[in-house]
Amino acid sequence: MSIRVAVIGAKGRMGSHAVDAINDAEGLELVAALGSSDSLETLLEKNIDVAVELTVPKSTEDNVTFLVENGIDTVVGTTGWDNDRLARLEATLKNHPETAVLIAPNFSIGAVLAMRFAELAAPYFDSAEVVEIHHTRKLDAPSGTANHTAQRIAAARNAAGLPAVPDSTESDPQGARGAVIDGIHVHAIRQQGMNAHEEILFGSDGEALTIRTDSHSTSAFMPGIVTAVRSIADYTGLIHGLENMLDL
Repeated sequence: MSIRVAVIGAKGRMGSHAVDAINDAEGLELVAALGSSDSLETLLEKNIDVAVELTVPKSTEDNVTFLVENGIDTVVGTTGWDNDRLARLEATLKNHPETAVLIAPNFSIGAVLAMRFAELAAPYFDSAEVVEIHHTRKLDAPSGTANHTAQRIAAARNAAGLPAVPDSTESDPQGARGAVIDGIHVHAIRQQGMNAHEEILFGSDGEALTIRTDSHSTSAFMPGIVTAVRSIADYTGLIHGLENMLDL
């Protein structure tokens, strides 16, 4: 039987591509495509197996809470999921133990691999910083991908017993050193002509390693979304990151 799928945020850039990808994917059936003015209540009449939530940060938590409370597995590509939001979602999921939610900072296979490579490299270098570049329409900074990357680098460094990254900066009144996420500096660039790009920079005495991933089109995220929709029935609870559904 086909997996019955709803896309929420179907008229946005990611959502419209997701609609096409699901329509084209074997074994998936698109049964609902909701825009910002459509009520989630309509999904309750559609016998939805999986919802794909691709809206905006201010709406995503309420949308996902509704879906979980109605027992609908959900694949989330919207950013803005900080620790407080994740904690509230986990509390909601405890009351619905058969339901799963994937929060994916990035659906690009290249980006997911880059994060994994960075995690492997982190214990072997003294310095680590992240630079992310996105189009000028992006609403949040730094990106969820950069945030997740920094967290994974920091966790790998901590597990290896490394000290803080070296940095002698004493004055930065304009914030030129960027955000600091778990001790890792992250820099966000918004530029016309770009889509989604990340550079992960490592350095030690006498050598440097740069890991770069480039997603030139929104279509790059669709194989990851389709993979998540097909796989999520095998999971329960909160899954943070598409890498947890891949054999990495």
